[in-house]
Amino acid sequence: MSRRFTLVTVVLTAVVAFLVGAILTGGLPRASVAARRGAKSVDVHAAARPSGGVAPAALVNFADVVERINPAVVNIDATTQGSETRRRRSRAGVPDPPELFDGPFGFGTPRDDRDAPRRGAGTGFIIDSDGSILTNNHVIDRAGRITVKLSDGHSLHAHLIGADPDTDIALIKVDGEPRLPVAALGDSSTLRMGEWVCAIGNPLGYEHSVTVGVVSFLGRKLFDASLDNYIQTDAAINFGNSGGPLINARGEVIGINAAISSRASSIGFAVPINGATTILQQLRARGHVSRGYIGVALRDVDPDLQRSLKLTISRGALVQDVTQGSPGDRAGVLPYDTIVALDDRPVSSDDQLIREIAGRSPGSTAHLRVLRDGHEQTITLKLAERPTREGEDRRAEPKALPVPADRKTDQDLQLGLSVRDLDRQIAARLDVPRQTKGVLITRVEPLSSSFDAGIERGTVLLEINRERIESAGDYRRLLRGVRPGDILTLYIYSPELEQRQLKTVRVEDR
Repeated sequence: MSRRFTLVTVVLTAVVAFLVGAILTGGLPRASVAARRGAKSVDVHAAARPSGGVAPAALVNFADVVERINPAVVNIDATTQGSETRRRRSRAGVPDPPELFDGPFGFGTPRDDRDAPRRGAGTGFIIDSDGSILTNNHVIDRAGRITVKLSDGHSLHAHLIGADPDTDIALIKVDGEPRLPVAALGDSSTLRMGEWVCAIGNPLGYEHSVTVGVVSFLGRKLFDASLDNYIQTDAAINFGNSGGPLINARGEVIGINAAISSRASSIGFAVPINGATTILQQLRARGHVSRGYIGVALRDVDPDLQRSLKLTISRGALVQDVTQGSPGDRAGVLPYDTIVALDDRPVSSDDQLIREIAGRSPGSTAHLRVLRDGHEQTITLKLAERPTREGEDRRAEPKALPVPADRKTDQDLQLGLSVRDLDRQIAARLDVPRQTKGVLITRVEPLSSSFDAGIERGTVLLEINRERIESAGDYRRLLRGVRPGDILTLYIYSPELEQRQLKTVRVEDR
């Protein structure tokens, strides 16, 4: 009995000694040890790696990342001679318009003294040892004096190399400082929602503040639906973070912090770093960016649009409107054309087509393969230069309609719309083009599919499923033939946007 007891004791002692030794030397997985202690462990590398990758064995500490990249982050003070305001037009339909980090009058400038010099505070990061610094355009826009403060406390004067208001990116430079620390640039196209990131900046004047969060959304549209591709993050960022880096777990800059939600402190937006690297050469060479332009308004082909218009394809960019005198107009592009290929490369979405066209030089030739009334044809056009958004003011709010809505009918209830004939007086008051024929939408029921589709009071209904609507009688006559569940495509002119749009609406059983 004593021998058996002794043997068991020796075996248990050996096992315990092995486990203790394994823990002390890191032989057991850290996650297992942490789980036993009830600790919370986050594998930041796993969040950062591309899909299908293999997780590194060791965990990443953002303290190590910050220690490497923080010296390349700079504080920027930009002084503008009074009465200058900076704004970007928000995209129509955004219920929560974002704000630029430095606000409308800048940090440190009284709002009631608009004639005083405006001093804005922002952030930037060094991308080249020659002193090149990336930041936001709205940080240095119209600035007469730009001062950069390095991480070691030295302040230097900087000058503007180039800026692109359309993507809110600017390149500035300081001279005479050798061996400057440089931030490594990553590839923002590999980002995934839920990936861990950190932001470094100077919020409210608190220099080199560090916050950590995750990527909340990719491809957010804020100001311009055609070019915007913002990274949304819940990393805490505030006024003064403009132009600062958004960094992945590998210590690479994957975004430039640019805007925040006006209603929440945990929603921020960053310009993808790939958007900056693709235009750096133009900024250095010319000081501005030239983009290709065909002058058409587009939307994706979705199942509802395909069903209502009886399209034979499920992908592509459908033309909603064509700007008069544009390359598209001169080449014969028409509304309802579906662009399915650009130079024999398939087009899957309007975003893809716009980015490919914008990435080409003005004056170059493009071949569009379009599907029109079930038949394919190729249209060749020469690209113009895309107009810049710089200097555009927000459009005025729609004017109140001077006439009451007509009495509701059963047909009005089917779509949740009330309409009336568009007479000359109302057309002139709303500044509707003289040749426009349609009916005025005077009311949109709040609990209707038309409201959900984004149709607004004060717009003009031109067509339904490509059938012209020139009077309220035409509208009601067409609706007599529809049934609950049918999907209709409404062609609408918005006086506020000065643009035609296609909206799909499902007929409801009222």
